[in-house]
Amino acid sequence: MAGRVELVQGNQACARAAVDAGCRFYAGYPITPSSEIAEAMAVALPALGGVCLQMEDEIASMGAVLGASLAGRKAMTASSGPGFSLMQEHIGYAAFTEIPCVIVNVMRGGPSTGLPTSPAQGDVMQARWGTHGDHPIIVLVPASVAEVYGLTVQAFNLAERYRTPVVLLYDEVIGHVRERVTLPDAAALPLVARPRPAGPPAGYRPYAATQTGVPPMADFGSGYRFHVTGLAHDERGYPTQDAAVVARLHARLHAKLERGRDDIVSWEAAGVDDAETVVVAFGIAARAARQAMTLARARGERVGVFRPRTLWPFPDRELKDIAGRARRIVVAEMNMGQMLLEVERCVAGQAPVVPCLRADGLPLTPEDVLARLEAPARAGAIR
Repeated sequence: MAGRVELVQGNQACARAAVDAGCRFYAGYPITPSSEIAEAMAVALPALGGVCLQMEDEIASMGAVLGASLAGRKAMTASSGPGFSLMQEHIGYAAFTEIPCVIVNVMRGGPSTGLPTSPAQGDVMQARWGTHGDHPIIVLVPASVAEVYGLTVQAFNLAERYRTPVVLLYDEVIGHVRERVTLPDAAALPLVARPRPAGPPAGYRPYAATQTGVPPMADFGSGYRFHVTGLAHDERGYPTQDAAVVARLHARLHAKLERGRDDIVSWEAAGVDDAETVVVAFGIAARAARQAMTLARARGERVGVFRPRTLWPFPDRELKDIAGRARRIVVAEMNMGQMLLEVERCVAGQAPVVPCLRADGLPLTPEDVLARLEAPARAGAIR
């Protein structure tokens, strides 16, 4: 795919990709370290006939995004941890009512106000379970500016294909670093549109089961009248307390993502074929792990790296296969062990799982990972 080489910041790459993916509605509230996304969208969208709104808070931002999506627009918002917390009720609403949208969370130190300008990876479990109830979710985790661009496009494609909210989750370092990137020709990007109803409006069922598990979605105002509610609902969208109907709804919502797992789940592995130690990491921590692997192998140590690009659904099957050939798994992350628990579940005792954790507002370094490889009996926190 022909492209152009540019020096691009991570957050700018996210905004560029969103526009190239067809996003024409953005609503958000400024918050460090994601504000460059809103600034770039405010410049880009009006010239394309799109809309960019600064809302009064993140709750309103998410509500506006859902309304725009129901009206047929590809829509996005961006925030950081505190704002992401405020969005959770509407994220659950989007999952239950199957409204496609993209939510970007550029992580910073927390909890509470925490360290607004410092990097962290403390929103791993919030991205999966931040909203109440059982709900499926897709969370993508880029580790470079190029991947921010590529996974933003992928986030829109997955949101549209599966009628679901998709979270793009990356840390402050990835958001603010500038890297040389080959940006593709936007006109050549493979883009996905949500499934549309083919039959007459009278027979339209916005939540009917289909072969893929994803119902067709009509735009508000297009002649297809339908009801949208956060209550448990039947195929027409009307509230119900019929246990059998509710059970079918929950089963379909989860099954549609499980059915599409091979299309959704993405990961990268380096040096794992002969590795005695495999380091599991994502985002900027994965780049530190990759450099640590290079240094360790230069001195004869068999170290590999497993990097999820999709954090949820977690690539558990793939990691379990790799873990079965390793003597030790090291989990490197910038929090107090959120991905660690998921890795322990996946590995299921096949190998010891060792933490390499940092949660002091500084990025994990290759030296941190090397020190952990050399001292497996130490406590897991770097600082």
